[in-house]
Amino acid sequence: MEDEHHHTSASEPESVAPGISSSAALEALKDGPRGAMVVAATTVGLLLVGWLVFYFLVFLTRGTVG
Repeated sequence: MEDEHHHTSASEPESVAPGISSSAALEALKDGPRGAMVVAATTVGLLLVGWLVFYFLVFLTRGTVG
């Protein structure tokens, strides 16, 4: 059985982005955590609103059990 050597696209120099300075990287990443928090807060808010709608329209309209 013959072993084949596989090349990834990252092994080709023309497929890899050129390096940047650390100050340029910090500038590009400075708003990353804020954006992630906005997405997470929006998702949690929508989930809470959906749960409240479900609670008030389904559970409370059925009345008490027993």
